[in-house]
Amino acid sequence: MIATLLVAAAAAGWVDAVVGGGGLLLLPAMMLAAPQLPTATALGTNKLTAICGTSTAAVTYARRTKIDWRVAGPSAGLALLCSGCGALLAARIPAAAFRPLIIAVLVAVAVFVTVRPQMGMMEHPQKRTRWRRGVAVAVAGGAIATYDGLIGPGTGTFLVLAFTGIVGADFVHASAMAKIVNTATNLGALVVFAATGHVAWKLGLGMAVCNVLGSVVGARMALRRGAGFVRIVLLVVVLALIVRLGYLYWQEH
Repeated sequence: MIATLLVAAAAAGWVDAVVGGGGLLLLPAMMLAAPQLPTATALGTNKLTAICGTSTAAVTYARRTKIDWRVAGPSAGLALLCSGCGALLAARIPAAAFRPLIIAVLVAVAVFVTVRPQMGMMEHPQKRTRWRRGVAVAVAGGAIATYDGLIGPGTGTFLVLAFTGIVGADFVHASAMAKIVNTATNLGALVVFAATGHVAWKLGLGMAVCNVLGSVVGARMALRRGAGFVRIVLLVVVLALIVRLGYLYWQEH
């Protein structure tokens, strides 16, 4: 069980660092390898593991690439609050209620990225007007952060797409900003889960070590290989999310 979770944590860290969506790997692995954990505890432990990896990836990106703090900073501040609110709602609103909408959005994203191969391949700084930055902050720091606290998997992917589509960042710089905001969303949700006793600390910290290692490797690969590599991983993760959420929806109906 422990070996399975450590490998899953490392793989999730790599995916998260490149384009987000590491929860797609880690949460199912936890539920299969440690079925005795309540769902809320699995979510809280995942946040403890993920925050170590996302913060490490954020530092790696910040050291090697330029970050637009006018977008990333306010988004992270708002995300800290909204993800905590999402975690509070998690006990009241079933995640299944959102799955059809999320699947539809992911399908649209996959089609859009496929038919527009140049999207995210280069920066478009002329798009970074004041109103576009405001929209990016509201979407990334508000809506997506609330989703992260409420459900979780795919948050980093949604953040990358938001920064690419709204403010014209390329995939590498969008991933860098996404890691900063994702660190804040993980922290906000973790505080709520910890306060309610839904964190397995020893298990989470053990997985965090492997998650950090995977995050460092993933961030360096993304920086070295560029936007084309990130785009391919993005499409793979989006398709995997569609399959995973579609399967859960099919099971429930």
